[in-house]
Amino acid sequence: MHPLSDPESDPASHTGAVGPGAPRHPVRSLLTLATLTGGLTELALVGAHALIYPLGTRTERLRPDPRCRPGEQPPAVRALFAADPLAARVPVVLVHGLIDNHSVFAVMRRSLRRRGFTSVCSWNYSPLLADVARGAADLGAHLERVCEQTGHERVHVVGHSLGGLLARYHVQRQGGDRHVESLVTLGTPHQGSVLAHLLPTPLVRQLRPGSAVLQELAEPAPGIRTPVTAIYSDLDQVVLPTSAGRCDHPDLQARNVLVRGIGHMSLPFHRTVLDEVAATLAGRRRPQIAAPARAAVA
Repeated sequence: MHPLSDPESDPASHTGAVGPGAPRHPVRSLLTLATLTGGLTELALVGAHALIYPLGTRTERLRPDPRCRPGEQPPAVRALFAADPLAARVPVVLVHGLIDNHSVFAVMRRSLRRRGFTSVCSWNYSPLLADVARGAADLGAHLERVCEQTGHERVHVVGHSLGGLLARYHVQRQGGDRHVESLVTLGTPHQGSVLAHLLPTPLVRQLRPGSAVLQELAEPAPGIRTPVTAIYSDLDQVVLPTSAGRCDHPDLQARNVLVRGIGHMSLPFHRTVLDEVAATLAGRRRPQIAAPARAAVA
């Protein structure tokens, strides 16, 4: 499956309040060609993902590739890591969302490896998970195992949907910033989702706006060392309102990146998102302290 791209979905990043880069008005956004294309793409990807879902039920083993050396890589790969060649060696752990498994990262995993990242793996948590804090602690234990296996003290984490919230909770509330170099979230309900009111399970109740878990994450968190990049879309059908996919916390080094016309399940497959994730993990994107409301992303 090839990554998808759309010229109208180029991202915009901003760290301040919602401004010109905010999602469009919900009614007007439904009338654009990009939205129609994104909706059809989302339907196609949901169907394709349903077919490959059984392939992701087993936890993936981390297999570092010692053959990948910066000097032996194509020019585009070397350019990505020009500022920090050692960034390619930092392990990357991908964490899926609710009712899913690591098959959702089939394209992203391959893309990151082709771009020069030598240690990329996915982590499956239990489909019976009923508590964000418990899932975050399990993730922390897995990250420690990855550090022991690779010899690295810190790792990158990319989380889709609920996976991003588990990772943020671990970083912010369980001391995870000691071993998480950077966190990138894709379509994560940082401020909850009104759709969580439709399913009264213990875990989904924690995703409602104003839940006890989200109130915990809103509490002061001084000294957190892990920068957070939250990629969210104006066409997200799961995180509603779509602006709830922003990570806004005064104590976090947070950077919010808005992409347009990309559905919730399409985020881990889309070329625009893949480019942004790779550039962020390579250290080419940095949260801006006291940035203007909107700044273009190169």
